[in-house]
Amino acid sequence: MLLDTASLYFRAYFGVPDSVRAPDGTPVNAVRGLLDFIDRLVRDHRPEHLVACMDADWRPAWRVELIPTYKAHRVAEEHTGGPDAEEVPDTLAPQVPVIESVLDAIGIARVGVPGYEADDVIGTFTGRAAGPVDIVTGDRDLYQLVDDARGVRVLYPLKGVGTLQVTDESLLREKYGVDGRGYADLALLRGDPSDGLPGVAGIGEKTAAKLLAEFGDLAGIMAAVDDPGARLTPSQRRRLTEARPYVAVAPKVVRVAGDVPLPEVDTALPHAPRDPAGLAELAARWGLGGSLQRLLSTLGA
Repeated sequence: MLLDTASLYFRAYFGVPDSVRAPDGTPVNAVRGLLDFIDRLVRDHRPEHLVACMDADWRPAWRVELIPTYKAHRVAEEHTGGPDAEEVPDTLAPQVPVIESVLDAIGIARVGVPGYEADDVIGTFTGRAAGPVDIVTGDRDLYQLVDDARGVRVLYPLKGVGTLQVTDESLLREKYGVDGRGYADLALLRGDPSDGLPGVAGIGEKTAAKLLAEFGDLAGIMAAVDDPGARLTPSQRRRLTEARPYVAVAPKVVRVAGDVPLPEVDTALPHAPRDPAGLAELAARWGLGGSLQRLLSTLGA
């Protein structure tokens, strides 16, 4: 099981009241909410291995170099100099180091790699996995990894993590008209304002799905642009021609990396805390209470 950790703690932050606080009054709603999420996921799905995948670089320079608008609207306005800082609610940012420390003390593998997003870490772990993989994320970009033949599916939270949309190729075909492999091409063509991806003007989701059904993949669509006999409308041919510079670079931006240099890490789900004393200190300082105890009980069982 691979967790898109930031996606989950953002959901926890907005889903758990900020009245959930540490003894010193600091909000810990994201911390406790994430622990509750992990507890529920482990109880319901019983993974043998679990990795909390992190954004060591949420807006990698190599992606921005190819498409300068990539996530540009999310850059914190007050930030000056150095790497871009992501806009994060004031009371969430201080909770992230606490989350990291607690996961480390429990012994849950936590992996982030400089120069890469969590999506890329997830993509690389997925590619190397010998058995089935469940990816837990609220980010539809990771639908591109869905692969029935390899047992790779996305568990997409609809309400907390108690109600998850189990996303397999059947569901993708029903909702989007593509399989996992085709989802990246679909996303590239239609664009994604939340990620600053312009897409191809005039090519929405339904049109993109029809073009992919007709021509197979992005390369097939672009080959059809140069084929006078291909069944493209004049408008589609013109818009795709105009979009060639974008289409040439967008695949590297949209598709998750599969070659991230992952560190050696023990991904086995722990049954007891790695650092009991450190965890006890964190629990007392941050008032982690029942959320931590429930997770430890589930892991022990």
